[in-house]
Amino acid sequence: MPLSAAQLEMVAGELKKFSEDLNLSDLQKQRLHDFLSDAAERLEDYKQRSPDASSSELAKLVSENRAGIRRRMAFFLSPEQLSKWDGEATKVTEFLGLKTVA
Repeated sequence: MPLSAAQLEMVAGELKKFSEDLNLSDLQKQRLHDFLSDAAERLEDYKQRSPDASSSELAKLVSENRAGIRRRMAFFLSPEQLSKWDGEATKVTEFLGLKTVA
């Protein structure tokens, strides 16, 4: 399911914050945008298919999304950027829709 205009705006806002914090190149910004959009779409798809999903089920999906993003980012971020990314992981969780992940 494609993201709504509001969701795309949220992705863009998060991308801007991360790009400033991590000093990302344009290519890195595009990749991060793609990863965040994909994760948000998967979460929205899951919510649509499973409207009665528990918080723990959603937390598990968010955690999996976050881990997948982290694995992909390790291929194109510098070690310093990756370290900063790790420090920002809770913000990604909040962006994807949950305050805490079990």
